Amino acid sequence: MKSLDLFLLLLIVAFTVSRPVEAQNQAGFISLDCGLVPKETTYLEATTNITYKSDANYTDSGLVGKINDAHKTLVQQPLWAVRSFPEGQRNCYNFNLTVNRTYLIRGTFMYGNYDGLNQSPSFDLHIGASKWTSVNIIEETDTVMPEIIHVLTQDRLQVCLVKTGKTTPFISSLELRPLQKGTYIAQSGSLVLQSRYFSSDSTSIIRYDEDIHDRVWNPISDDGSSSISTDLEVQTNNFYDVPQAVMKTAAIPKNASAPWSLVWTIENTTALSYVYMHFAEIQNLKANESREFNITYNGGKLWYPQFRPNKLSIITMYSQVPLTSSNGVYNFTFEMTSNSTLPPLLNALEIYTGVDILQLHTDKDEVSAIMNIKTTYGLSKKISWQGDPCAPQLYRWEGLNCSYPDSEASRIISLNLNASQLNGTITSDITKLTQLSELDLSNNDLSGEIPAFLADMKSLKLINLSGNPKLNLTVPDSLQQRVNSKSLTLILGEKVLNPTPKKESKKVPMVTIAASVAGVFALLLILAIFFIVRGKKGKRNEAPGPPPSVTSGIVKSETRSSNPSIMTKDRRITYPEVLKMTNNFERVLGKGGFGTVYHGNLDDAQVAVKMLSHSSAQGYKEFKAEDANSRRGGTR
Repeated sequence: MKSLDLFLLLLIVAFTVSRPVEAQNQAGFISLDCGLVPKETTYLEATTNITYKSDANYTDSGLVGKINDAHKTLVQQPLWAVRSFPEGQRNCYNFNLTVNRTYLIRGTFMYGNYDGLNQSPSFDLHIGASKWTSVNIIEETDTVMPEIIHVLTQDRLQVCLVKTGKTTPFISSLELRPLQKGTYIAQSGSLVLQSRYFSSDSTSIIRYDEDIHDRVWNPISDDGSSSISTDLEVQTNNFYDVPQAVMKTAAIPKNASAPWSLVWTIENTTALSYVYMHFAEIQNLKANESREFNITYNGGKLWYPQFRPNKLSIITMYSQVPLTSSNGVYNFTFEMTSNSTLPPLLNALEIYTGVDILQLHTDKDEVSAIMNIKTTYGLSKKISWQGDPCAPQLYRWEGLNCSYPDSEASRIISLNLNASQLNGTITSDITKLTQLSELDLSNNDLSGEIPAFLADMKSLKLINLSGNPKLNLTVPDSLQQRVNSKSLTLILGEKVLNPTPKKESKKVPMVTIAASVAGVFALLLILAIFFIVRGKKGKRNEAPGPPPSVTSGIVKSETRSSNPSIMTKDRRITYPEVLKMTNNFERVLGKGGFGTVYHGNLDDAQVAVKMLSHSSAQGYKEFKAEDANSRRGGTR
């Protein structure tokens, strides 16, 4: 025993750990029957005494289906219905839970030919932005139950189904169970269940309410071992709370004099494995009897020497560091020592592999904000708005752009809700997106005032509120000041609010021009751009052709222009291009009855940009008439 310090393992002994067993209730349980309707329905499943409810309040997508009636007698009620996700690549369940709490998360999948297509569905499961496992259904009556033990790093959890091929993801039930803090600790990441066995000649599984944590224990027996049992109570109240029904049975080898081996294979040969063995002596040993054995693995590596189980009291043995195998095969051997008169014994075994659930996520305050925005405006029908808003980047929500700093949470930097059927007032939750630089709420049915709080968003550079006929276009002073300082561009209706002369009112939108930002904002009306073209050396005295006209955001020019850089096809001029060509309206060429004319450059040609002034005594129709006159050869 002096060599124990050489072995990276721990023993959890029932009588050395004093902790009352939790009452057998379902506090903290989340038990979802996926596809159960109506959504208010709950029921008590007779064989487990677990209360199930509909999943409708945890996801806002998917279709309800029922398995083939012929299969219902084979499975429990939570598997009779399914929720499938034919639309979108990623569909998620959302939970508000307790940060730093350990949860057992289990999905159950029973195809049952619910769609009548006789398919073999295949898809992935994700925890947040990281892959948990793949689900592959072969036969329509197969039941697949992947399970993961995961410590929450924030108070939100998303469990997502991700389409990976042509078949449709679906789920039968989804269950979350809180676990005792400090149990099942991985060196890094989370633990994916490979197997959980106990020795029994029966074929019945054990779960709640015999297991207060609702772990599923599968009976196992083989030709090389036999099962023994006791009617006496076994003390099981260590950190793991292995149920009495599991610990009252044990496997022993049929040939006591020969080494007894347990072998399993893990497909992923690079995976790190975690093994938990539960022992208790359940036989009354006579004075001249003893049970002592050595445990080795993979070719004689000593895992624990001279081990003696405690009488009617659980000992849980596990390694502090994960085990590895170059070929994925793990062979544990139990062999009597020379001091032993009885063969080795094992009551139960759990095998896990580690998986890194990467901490890719959006800032939690911004997640709360965008979720509130989603709820406020009823955006649940947006197919891509599932799971984490920014992570992974492949599944980023439609209409969002995000930043991805190396060591920090992602942040939302632009939000485009153009033509999203928004109604009501502009929600203050937008202010919680503190890194937002562009906001597009155009072409909706928003009403009320333009809120002054938008001026406080220091990162905000552009706001598009056009196409909201019910919106009061009076601009708050604080927002006008941002515009005047050129730190913000504000688009209202067919209008872009630019800096206002000091003597003029700050609350009236002034200038009309076309705008399109990053290909996102709606195209507005370009009222006046005409080209002033420098002729070639040999044609300097040649009379120039008529200037191009601009209508509905499309530049049109006559084919007789002497400058080859002037296009003869329709071209859309975006607002950022106008800002660039005029160097942010830097150089004034002159002023006329309609407004100011600015110098600019476009495609190596000099241009003049004429904008209708708010103070012009002449109106929009007259302005267009003058523009049309110029196209017919008239003068300006």
